[in-house]
Amino acid sequence: MAIGTFSLVALDSRDPARLAAFYSALLGWPLDASDASDDWIQLTSPTGATLAFQLAPDHVAPAWPDDGSVQLHIDFDVPDLDVAEAKVLDLGATKTETQPGLDRNDSWRVYLDPDGHPFCLVREG
Repeated sequence: MAIGTFSLVALDSRDPARLAAFYSALLGWPLDASDASDDWIQLTSPTGATLAFQLAPDHVAPAWPDDGSVQLHIDFDVPDLDVAEAKVLDLGATKTETQPGLDRNDSWRVYLDPDGHPFCLVREG
């Protein structure tokens, strides 16, 4: 028997609206206006998965993969790493200098969202 039911993942942000717009464009998930405020914005997928963004004025981004302290990261499966990379960089992501996926035949790449949260693009298959 489960202790609880998964609800959502929330990311701290100095600017939740900007970060929500980034992930909305990356995933194609609409902003959920029913719960939106200056302090909290969420995106809900067609299957019910939810990604939320909460105001954290003192947010400090983790330094992974450079220092080993990941805190949290999100993986996104993509059919083509190069195409997806160009799109997320255009949205405001940055590619990290350290790329652990290179020794795995470039099956995944590490990026930072506009607030410095790490995420990976992972080649499908």
